[in-house]
Amino acid sequence: MISLHRPRLLVVLATGLLFTASVEAEDWAQFRGPNCSGISTSNATLPVNFSATENVRWAASLGDGIGSPVVAAGRVFTSEMSADQQSVMLRGFDASTGEQLWQRSWPTGQLLDVHKTNSHAATTPAADAERVYFYFSTLGLVAVDAKTGADAWHLELPTPYFVFKWGPAMSPVLYKDKVIFCQDDDLFPAIYAIDKVTGKVAWKDDRNDMAVNYSHPVICSTGSGDEIVVAGTGSLVGYDPATGKRLWKAAVLLRNIKTTPVVRDGVIYISLQSSGIANQWLATADRSETGNSDGKLTKAEMQAFVGDVKIPDSFFEKTFDRGDLDKSGSLEGEELDIAFLSPDNFAGARFDDETPGDEYVMAVRGGGRGDVTDSHVLWKHPTKYTDHIVSPLVTADRMLLIKGGGISTTFDLEKGRSLGRPQRIQNTCEYFASPIMGDGKIYIGGENGTVVVLANSRKVDILARNDMGDAILATPAISDGRIFIRTRSKLICVSE
Repeated sequence: MISLHRPRLLVVLATGLLFTASVEAEDWAQFRGPNCSGISTSNATLPVNFSATENVRWAASLGDGIGSPVVAAGRVFTSEMSADQQSVMLRGFDASTGEQLWQRSWPTGQLLDVHKTNSHAATTPAADAERVYFYFSTLGLVAVDAKTGADAWHLELPTPYFVFKWGPAMSPVLYKDKVIFCQDDDLFPAIYAIDKVTGKVAWKDDRNDMAVNYSHPVICSTGSGDEIVVAGTGSLVGYDPATGKRLWKAAVLLRNIKTTPVVRDGVIYISLQSSGIANQWLATADRSETGNSDGKLTKAEMQAFVGDVKIPDSFFEKTFDRGDLDKSGSLEGEELDIAFLSPDNFAGARFDDETPGDEYVMAVRGGGRGDVTDSHVLWKHPTKYTDHIVSPLVTADRMLLIKGGGISTTFDLEKGRSLGRPQRIQNTCEYFASPIMGDGKIYIGGENGTVVVLANSRKVDILARNDMGDAILATPAISDGRIFIRTRSKLICVSE
């Protein structure tokens, strides 16, 4: 696994004496920090008890947003929407004092509707000491100077389209001298590697075999070198970071992946929950509000479900027209599967499955070549306790899952066996933020604004339940003994 943080302490040995050099800031440079793992590498003490007023180092009022804060070189960055929803903003703060260093704003243009629990400011920036890298659907990918907010470069990308109202939520991640960005939308799914300094595309892989996914790329270090690993429709894919060549795939996933895998010691750990595409369309569009509930899906029913914004003809050409084999003007039975999934990349439940959804945990060894479905899957187990959004936390010996309602489940890493019965963390609400860990403590933010603090143990050992006074959908960040909590309206820094 690569390290995306800076070492806290540099020790040099000279002339028989031990000298301590400068202490550098701990970076939390992207979604969930080092390699999207959610685990801080610092030994700095983190608080157990805090709230919107207790142990607050500083706080800043923000516009609406659910993208996570990131920290690099002593600065923290976060995004937000303007009050009139006409602009998206990016702000930089001094991580220690909360002093605002700069603010940038860009007009959004016309935006598609998103689900009420979402926000148009849903993506997380990535940052290093030199630049902040930020994606917005109608803007593309921009890089600004980390110290001043001044323009560095701007890469225009196809404006994504999501027929379901989940909206864009993918975020850039960093690998050496590149920004890696994957956007699996309904029309232009692709992964890009972009030069950090110039903003030029080093390579691109069209992912037209994919449906909508939200999983972040992660780095898997193997004996044969690093791999960029992406979870998408049907398949886990390993890429060559230098060329973008697909090195291997494991055809073991579902569709509409929202969780991000975690890599530890060359093994990729995944938790998934998803439903079949046919069932989803019939349940949402072929019903009394928008259709006639006859088990057939028409373009008119789809449009009625989507609303006033016209579905692009290109979406129908890519999906509906492909599936309408008998040219009846409606999709039924197997036609629904054919329409919305690539013919050579089926994923999830079939149209005629009695159980429309599936969920499981899995471990896949990296470093393979070609189709590794049969050779590199270490274990795969069904479970009722995954979440479709919350990513797992993988520690030295176990995988921790948090499910809506506040249900926690742990699995051992060797065989994927459940470690005891599911337990409640005593905070019953929906969960969108993924758990993070630092200083031997696990922090879990709930939509009701409560952050539950657990001891790092196999059994649920609740240390505190902390009320932040506002909904939490963004995953917090950890840096230098501070926790940065992004609520819907504030950025709050807490510490001892």
